[in-house]
Amino acid sequence: MPHDAAKGATLTCVSTLPRIDLLTREFPPHVYGGAGVHVAELSAVLRAHADVRVRCFDGPRPGVADVTGYDEPATLAGANAALRTLGVDLAMADDVAGADVVHSHTWYANMAGHLAGLLHGVPHVVTAHSLEPLRPWKAEQLGGGYAVSSWAERTAYLGAAGVVAVSAGMRADILRCYPELDPARVHVVHNGIDLDGWVRPADDDVARVAAAHGIDPQRPAVVFVGRITRQKGLPHFLRAAALLPPEVQVVLCAGAPDTPEIMAEVRGLVDDLRTVRGGGQEAGVVWIEQMLPRPDLCAVLAASTVFVCPSVYEPLGIVNLEAMAVGLPVVASATGGIPEVVDDGVTGRLVPIEQVTDGTGTPVDPARYEQDLADALTAVVADPGRAAAMGAAGRRRAADHFAWAAIAERTMDVYAAVLRG
Repeated sequence: MPHDAAKGATLTCVSTLPRIDLLTREFPPHVYGGAGVHVAELSAVLRAHADVRVRCFDGPRPGVADVTGYDEPATLAGANAALRTLGVDLAMADDVAGADVVHSHTWYANMAGHLAGLLHGVPHVVTAHSLEPLRPWKAEQLGGGYAVSSWAERTAYLGAAGVVAVSAGMRADILRCYPELDPARVHVVHNGIDLDGWVRPADDDVARVAAAHGIDPQRPAVVFVGRITRQKGLPHFLRAAALLPPEVQVVLCAGAPDTPEIMAEVRGLVDDLRTVRGGGQEAGVVWIEQMLPRPDLCAVLAASTVFVCPSVYEPLGIVNLEAMAVGLPVVASATGGIPEVVDDGVTGRLVPIEQVTDGTGTPVDPARYEQDLADALTAVVADPGRAAAMGAAGRRRAADHFAWAAIAERTMDVYAAVLRG
């Protein structure tokens, strides 16, 4: 339907089931970050309200209904990653003919949505999972492609009929980075959590998985889950971990490094931590580099005492919701959308972080932040009863505020708003 013809309409009168095309880089089985988890869950719950078509990267998905996967164009083999991304975007944009709304996720698919909106006359909605101006370290990974990704994101946001922020903090960041945007076009719809998929496994399964990875159930443990990227703040946590009591295990579920340089930095810090702690098994440093199946990851979380999120940039933080759903207290940086998830003193602890304003999120005083992080973690692990109570409160908070069914309805409200014009 042309955008002009949609003005004044609502989704219920566009068609019985409006067609929504979700455009994304990540989609199962190729998921490596929170945006991929978000799109997978959103597509599932939206099917009760709409005819959903998913268009994604990483090649075809044979036998998967209503999911079209695209390969990078062979003619761009060896080109900068940003150019290869735009090659996929062009194919996506051509294929969305017939959609009522196109909804793109991350800069990788934003230009596909923008061009589709122009080409087919349909409203384009963007969900902001992160912002390129607030991730300047991506230049380490993309080189000159970072300027291309920044241009693609900016163009798509300014041209979008609606922008979805995954937290109020993210909405503020969007309007700060793109002040030309009409605030009325920027809507807050939180990320969600599949509570049925994130539960504490049976004790036998927890013990089996813990033993397989060298986690000692008799010792308290702090667990980190995330990609090895600047925004996740892993180097800060590793320095803070050196300040933890020696009996506290450090469990790292960390892989998919952005660059060889940050991988080398993290590997060096892990080696240093093991040395400071005496080396060997007694050092209590467990590093799981491969991506674990969800049941195993739930077991690793359940085998731990507290979850840590030392991010310097986090629009919301799905990993925090996942840990809360399994029943872990969360100690996290008080930045971005994290304070909207972690209820300080109830479901965990928020660690103050004063940050420089150059877009990197670097703490003004890294040593102070790392000490405060270590102190908060130490306080939580020192009181197992209080930690368990915080974890139970976290599970309740995830259920009460971040269930996907309600998020689907709020997303449909955004679609209705952009169709009304």
